[in-house]
Amino acid sequence: MANDGNVRAESTLAATSRAPLDADEMVAAALRHARRDDFADRSFVQPLRRLIAACNAESDLGLFGRYSLRFDVLRSLNNLLEFETIENLRPQLLSRPIERPIFIMGMPRSGTTFLHGLLVQDRAINAPLSWQTVYPYPARAGRIGAGLRRSWIEGQLRLMRLLAPELNSLHPLSASAPQECTDITSQVFQSLRYDSIYRVPTYQRWLERHGHVDAYRFHRRFLQHLQVQSPGRRWMLKSPDHVFALSAIKAIYPDACLVFVHRDPVRVLASVARLTEVLRRPFARSIDLVEIGRQVCTSWLDGAARMMRAASTESVLHLHYRRIISAPLEAASAVFRHAGLSLTEEARARMQAWLARSGRGRDPRRQYSLATFGLDAQLLRVQFARYIETFDIERE
Repeated sequence: MANDGNVRAESTLAATSRAPLDADEMVAAALRHARRDDFADRSFVQPLRRLIAACNAESDLGLFGRYSLRFDVLRSLNNLLEFETIENLRPQLLSRPIERPIFIMGMPRSGTTFLHGLLVQDRAINAPLSWQTVYPYPARAGRIGAGLRRSWIEGQLRLMRLLAPELNSLHPLSASAPQECTDITSQVFQSLRYDSIYRVPTYQRWLERHGHVDAYRFHRRFLQHLQVQSPGRRWMLKSPDHVFALSAIKAIYPDACLVFVHRDPVRVLASVARLTEVLRRPFARSIDLVEIGRQVCTSWLDGAARMMRAASTESVLHLHYRRIISAPLEAASAVFRHAGLSLTEEARARMQAWLARSGRGRDPRRQYSLATFGLDAQLLRVQFARYIETFDIERE
């Protein structure tokens, strides 16, 4: 009998792993959990259906990948329901301005995470932290509630590090560290984050056609909720992928300050491809490394072209990877000047202490094989020649 039970359990598990995920079922499950009849705003439903359809058809998700995706979707839906509840109680929340936010973007793997972590050492700067992008409100009021949320997220990050041991060396993760904005826009299922974790080409093409204005409208709403909890500070926001949403950023944040970070794309792309591989591997049963290489190359040729166009029409501060790493406080001062801020002696001291404590800023000189991802250095130099020349990017 015991063996029969095991067989039935394994059979059920296998059937579950083959059954397609259902976006509408997840919406219904979130409503049941919250004891609600419906969402006040259902604009997220079409993007969610697009995402789930692409994941079902194209991502080759394993059992853990399917479970993780469903868990992530339900968490986002619960956050949306919580936002609606709080907004009904405090409608004035949505009238709070987000003034002159600073957006750091540019080539990935170019020091943006390091720069962001340095800049937020100034107490006058606000940034969404990892645990806040997962659960914007603490489970309980006060420091105890925030501490519980951080501990819970730290546990999830430890699991991810076990599943993808190389991830922490490629992109260090901490519940208390500032996080990229793609984790915010993912909560209305309109985010380039999904393309990094799952193979979803049809969803990606739909998102490019749909645009990002709706996503950044929610982004502002998300910041308004965080701002209620820590008011009076200037927002410092970071994601390489902001490059692909520049028109949306300017539509939603017309007074935004833009910072572009540049690095040799030949050095960058092998690292981006490797990070994409590491992110996808725990969730998918199979991955195509050459396809990943082609994807990141195509994406960042487009990103480079967008930066060149923006540089000719917008007031942008341009920083280079080598400058950020070799003279981080000078780079921080340049960002502050560009944003109309002063770098105080207290903030400078805090930044110096952070640099000493973290030991970050050193270039580890990791080597990744372009050929593994079907890429060729000489061809990349030809393809990115105009970008390299336009921004006078040093070859590595």
